[in-house]
Amino acid sequence: MPAMTKFFFRPLYRSQTAWSIITWWESRRLPYNLTVGATGLVSLAVVAFLNAIPPFPGHLGIPVGVIVAYGVLANLCFCLGPLLDVAVWRHWGPNYSAVGPALFRYGFAFSVGLTILPIPLAVLGWGLRVLGVIG
Repeated sequence: MPAMTKFFFRPLYRSQTAWSIITWWESRRLPYNLTVGATGLVSLAVVAFLNAIPPFPGHLGIPVGVIVAYGVLANLCFCLGPLLDVAVWRHWGPNYSAVGPALFRYGFAFSVGLTILPIPLAVLGWGLRVLGVIG
């Protein structure tokens, strides 16, 4: 089984317990944090670059507290995944074991997408500054 498949899916045939579900999620927390953190660093670098180049360089002033709060909120949202996964498993049984990996995949994609969002906004801001100079 390819590594990406193993990361984003869990075997459906495996007998599950609440602990095995939580363990599955927690084994993905570090890669999730590293990916979202690296994406955040790339976003900050691109935004800083676009705010530093002419015309009329902008001012980037993202307080460190906002960055830390974003990381804390991302992890709190991550914690909802195993809670919901266990609730579905307890209510509907192991036939719904695909719900957890689907929650993880969508949450992972949403978190990375939200972290990348400053880049197109900075590109738009830079483009508007260029148009202001031209026009």
